[in-house]
Amino acid sequence: MTATSDTPRSIAAVLDWRWLWPLARLALVSAYLIGGVQKLADFSGAIAEQAHFGLQPAWLWAVMAIVVELIGAGLVVVNRFVWLGAGALGVLTSVAMLTANDFWHMDGHDRFMALNAFFEHLGLIAGLVLVSILSWRARRA
Repeated sequence: MTATSDTPRSIAAVLDWRWLWPLARLALVSAYLIGGVQKLADFSGAIAEQAHFGLQPAWLWAVMAIVVELIGAGLVVVNRFVWLGAGALGVLTSVAMLTANDFWHMDGHDRFMALNAFFEHLGLIAGLVLVSILSWRARRA
């Protein structure tokens, strides 16, 4: 370790690795990419999913989910307009967590599972905010 950093050199070397930043962005949005492709491949299933959560018209919500998942994730991956892509994914995730993880209406084990999923989604939104901040700062530097 150096006097100017509390990060061990071995960890600093990993953090400085050229491919870590693009791989981290890809990993962050991988569920959205997979979800968008799956919804596109099974559009009737995507419509049924939206209807299950009470989002109407379900076909429109399915189209919007596919567009946001694929384009938003793509923007984050290519590191362009990250604020837009991550912001759109964050809004989509907010809608999903409020409709699918309504733990305040549940009891017992279902409440426990929905509460955990709710806060996992909140953490994902925070990750999207962080990737936007880091991308913006890197471009500004």
